Amino acid sequence: MAENLNPMPGSDTGSRSNRFMEDGVFLTWDDLWVTVAGGRPILQGLAGYAHPGELLAIMGPSGCGKSTLLDTLAGRQGPKTRQGGDILINGRKQVLAYGTSAYVTQDDALISTLTVREAVYYSAQLQLPDTMAKSEKNERAEMTIREMGLQDSMDTRIGGWGAKGLSGGQKRRVSICIEILTRPKLLFLDEPTSGLDSAASYYVMSRIASMNQKDNIGRTIIASIHQPSAEVFQLFANLYLLSAGKTVYFGPVSAANEFFALNGFPCPSLQNPSDHFLKTINKDFEKDIELGFANGIPTQEVIDILVKSYKSSDIYQMVQKEIAQICKQGGGALQKNKRRSGLFNQCHVLTRRSFINMSRDLGYYWLRLGIYISLSIVLGSVFVHIGMDNGSIQARGSLMMFVASFLTFMAIGGFPSFVEEMKVFERERLNGHYGVTPFVIGNTLSALPFLALVALIPGAITYFLPRLHPGYQHFLFFVIIIFACMMLVESLMMIVASVVPNFLMGIIVGAGIQGLMILVGGFFRLPSDLPKPVFKFPLYYIAFHKYAYQGLFKNEFVGLTFPNNVQAGNGSSPTITGEEILKQTWRIEMTYSKWVDLAILFAMVVLYRTLFLIIIKTTEKKKAVIGKFMSATWKDKAQVTKGER
Repeated sequence: MAENLNPMPGSDTGSRSNRFMEDGVFLTWDDLWVTVAGGRPILQGLAGYAHPGELLAIMGPSGCGKSTLLDTLAGRQGPKTRQGGDILINGRKQVLAYGTSAYVTQDDALISTLTVREAVYYSAQLQLPDTMAKSEKNERAEMTIREMGLQDSMDTRIGGWGAKGLSGGQKRRVSICIEILTRPKLLFLDEPTSGLDSAASYYVMSRIASMNQKDNIGRTIIASIHQPSAEVFQLFANLYLLSAGKTVYFGPVSAANEFFALNGFPCPSLQNPSDHFLKTINKDFEKDIELGFANGIPTQEVIDILVKSYKSSDIYQMVQKEIAQICKQGGGALQKNKRRSGLFNQCHVLTRRSFINMSRDLGYYWLRLGIYISLSIVLGSVFVHIGMDNGSIQARGSLMMFVASFLTFMAIGGFPSFVEEMKVFERERLNGHYGVTPFVIGNTLSALPFLALVALIPGAITYFLPRLHPGYQHFLFFVIIIFACMMLVESLMMIVASVVPNFLMGIIVGAGIQGLMILVGGFFRLPSDLPKPVFKFPLYYIAFHKYAYQGLFKNEFVGLTFPNNVQAGNGSSPTITGEEILKQTWRIEMTYSKWVDLAILFAMVVLYRTLFLIIIKTTEKKKAVIGKFMSATWKDKAQVTKGER
């Protein structure tokens, strides 16, 4: 029905190609298929292109494949998807080099305690190479903030749950600021107007549209967008309209109305064209639409008419010619000399940023410190003046157990804050800002002062109120054990966060693991009485509580003497030494000193954090390998199918 549709998308490409071919990025895709497990297609034979200096809108009803197409073009498809067809950059297959492309996610994963200036400045320090001076990086950051119209909010904190800060549109612009610091030539945006009102949506998209005029980069911008207002819709140069993974229309925004009208579905006057397009091809609410709409034709039939019309139209043939022309002209290979900052600088910047976040986030350590102090006062009061009689032996053991188990158990309270930090890390890692190693080092170093404070103040209250083993060397060992245990719990929760990102499930899993470790640690059931399969070997030796208990017990009892309740007439001594109590009552292993237990605890901290690093890196590699394997399998099947045809 639309064979005589004249406008050709990219018909003015001649001058544009001359202007941007050398530096710009031309993205083309042809016969693009994406399927998931079971062979269900998500995208079906799509073809299109994106030019430098233009905005391409990907539109369609919910579930039509907008985000899948955007992720596939950006090289972010999941490991369980199969991809077929060709995606070419400047007419050739090449990997998107760091700094060449950027991806702005739908969710604004930002550190809520930072100001706009700090968020963008720290990101500039991470992304831009060490060859740039710090002043240049700061200048680039400030310029980018001004480009997105955030100069009046530079010193405003981003804000999040429980803390008021920026509006939704401002947060979206901060996310864009962070991703365009490297001046990428290819920018992907996943529903940049989601959750924004019409005014905020227009302001965000107009800033994005004006970037090319301001920096003269000729940036290729592709955005999936759900339901733009009429003003936002006019900002786009080309429209890619999808329904159920099929192309309904691809071409200039200005020609879309004519395409629908020629096929019998004209846009009513005074109606937003984008609303009309989506209403026409949305079959989710077909039963609720009045019969007079689209001449009473079922929505699926309407979609089929539009898809077939587009495939048989002149505009589709012109699209194919344009793709062939871009591939024929080719273009320069993407620069691969763009580098991030060095490892040392990344660790330094991440440590500073994380330290500021921890110091400002009340839920990370300050609230926990207050609860620890309160609990320590109660604990010290319960065991006040514990004395040196025989009954104090059991009391000291109970106190040590409570400190090593339940006092450190509450370290999981910082898990929600860490999960929020992990979301930021995932976004920045996927965009290539830095790797896993700098993140682990930065998080570890920034937490040390707070953990030392949380261990020292409550530890002092708990130690001196009951008047435990006198001597400051014993007190320092007591505090260091608490410090090591808290680091271990946080390291354990890091591993849990890498496997269970949902913070509610993570707290449950983390609490369950710790509960099991406490049970087999050697206090509630003596080591010699533990069932040997599983509980004794290997759980007893894996549980860090074993070494915490033993270190604290040795620190407390070695060197002390208590009255012996056994009658002296039986030939026993009227007193009993701490070493004898450890051997006979608590069954503690006395073949090595308390310092070995402490060394084992710190070794476990290193092991847990290394394990977290390995899990993240292994997951990355696993996704990449699975993705390549499934894509290769799909291509082989596609070639066989074509051969049969």
